[in-house]
Amino acid sequence: MTAKDLKNALLQEAVQGKLVPQIASEGNARDLLEEIQKEKLSHGFANSYGICGEKGKKSKSSDLRSKSQIRVTTEITEEEIPFEIPENWCWCRLGDFCDVVTGSLDANAQDEKGKYAFFTCGVEVYKTKQYAFDCDAILLGGNNASGDYKMHRYNGKFNAYQRVYVISGANKIILDYFEYVIKYWLPHLKKNSQGTTTRFIKLSQVNGMYVPLPPLAEQKRIVAAIEKFMPLIEEYGKKETELKAINEQIGALTKKAILQEAIQGKLVPQIAAEGNARDLLEEIRKERLSHGLDFANAKSGKRKSKKETALAGSNPCDITEEEIPFDIPENWCWCRLGEICKLIDGEKVKEVKLPLLDAKYLRGKKDATIVSEGKVANVNDLLILVDGENSGEVFVNKEKGIMGSTFKQLCICEKLYLPYILKFIEMHKDLLRNSKKGAAIPHLNKDIFFGLLLPLPPLSEQKRIVAAIEKMLPLCERLGI
Repeated sequence: MTAKDLKNALLQEAVQGKLVPQIASEGNARDLLEEIQKEKLSHGFANSYGICGEKGKKSKSSDLRSKSQIRVTTEITEEEIPFEIPENWCWCRLGDFCDVVTGSLDANAQDEKGKYAFFTCGVEVYKTKQYAFDCDAILLGGNNASGDYKMHRYNGKFNAYQRVYVISGANKIILDYFEYVIKYWLPHLKKNSQGTTTRFIKLSQVNGMYVPLPPLAEQKRIVAAIEKFMPLIEEYGKKETELKAINEQIGALTKKAILQEAIQGKLVPQIAAEGNARDLLEEIRKERLSHGLDFANAKSGKRKSKKETALAGSNPCDITEEEIPFDIPENWCWCRLGEICKLIDGEKVKEVKLPLLDAKYLRGKKDATIVSEGKVANVNDLLILVDGENSGEVFVNKEKGIMGSTFKQLCICEKLYLPYILKFIEMHKDLLRNSKKGAAIPHLNKDIFFGLLLPLPPLSEQKRIVAAIEKMLPLCERLGI
C-alpha cells in the first residue's frame, strides 16, 4: 500500500466515524448543527472576518457575501447518503456551518513592498499592501488548467484571488476537522469539475459538499488521532519515494546491462548455420552502390541528389582498432550507422487533409491538427527528431500524415532487422541528446549519429536478440525493478 493509499484510508476511517470511539456523554451532532445554524441566522449569515479598504477601515462582515452566496443549503436525501455514520453524528452540507466566499482582489493587486499574503489557486504567490480577510480559513483554488486544485490553511490577515474559495467556520466547529473532510472529498470535486481549457469548481459544489458531522468533542479527538498517524505516513512516504528512486535507477541500469549484453553478442548463443555478418554488410554495400545509395527505394531506380547523398553519410571513415570499444563474436562485424541508414525529407504534397505529425501528437499529448500541405509520411515510416531538445528520438509512424518541421524520415536498409537497429539507436539517446548542435534551436549532430559504431550480427541472430530483450524487460518491470 502506498503512502497516498494510507492517507486516503485514514481519512476514510475518520469521516466514517471509525477512527475513534463514540462517547455518549459528548452529546450528538444534531444539537450542534442546530446551534450553529441559529448562530449564523443571528448574524445574518455573516462570517467571522471583516474586509479592509484602502485606509484599513473595516467594512461590515455581511458585505462580503453577495445575495447569491447567502443561501440555505438543501437537506441530504436518503439516496444521496454515501455511507453509514454513527448514530450520534448527522449528515449536513458544508454551507450549513461554514461560510464560503470567493477572494476579492484581482492578481494585479500585487505589491513588492506589501506585507499581507496573497493567494491564488490556494497557494501564496506574493504580498500586497492591503488585506481583505482577517481570520482562520481554508483556501481552496477553484480554477486550474490541469484540474490539480490546491488547498492551504491560513490564519491572519491576507488577500485572495477572485477564483479562490475562502472557507471559514462558525465558532462551534473545529476547522481542522473540516479541512480533513474537504481533503477527503477533493478527488470527487476534481472529478466533477467543469470546463475544457480551464477546469473549475462551482461555488454551489463547495457549499453543497456532504459533511458527516460528529459532536464537537469527537471532532477534536478525530483531529488528534489524524495528527498522530499523519507524520508516520509522511515518513513512510519519504521512504517510499527513496525506494522508488532506487528501483528506477536499478531498472535503468538493468535495462542498460541487458542491451549492452545484447550488442556484445552475449545475450543469445551464436549459430554457425546462420552465416556471418560480413557477407550481409557486403551485400548492403553493393546494393547501395548499384542504386546510388537509394537502398530504401531501390525499385524506383532513382539516384538521389547531392544533398540527400550527404545526408546519407555515404563516406564513413574506416574503423580503426583504437575505436573498437569491446570484442564481438567472430561471425559479427563492425560498421557505422551511416552505412545502413539515411535521412530524407519526404515527398511534398498539397491540397490534402492530413494530421500534423509533431512530437506532442505522436506522444499522445494533444489532439490532431489537420493541415493541407507539407511532407507526407506513411504508415510504418520511421520519423526522427532532428531539431529540439529530444533530437535523436525515433517514432514508428502509425498513420498517414504530414511531418512536423522538426522531423525527417529515417530509412534503414531492408536487409536488416529493423527492431534491432532501433534498439541500438535507443541505447544512444542520451549521447545524441547531449551532443546537439546549435544554441537557439539545437539540432541533431549528424556526424555523431552517422558515425556511431554498430556491432552487426547475422540477420537471424538480430531477430533472436530482440526476442530475448522483449522477453526479459517486461519480467524486470513485473518484479518492480
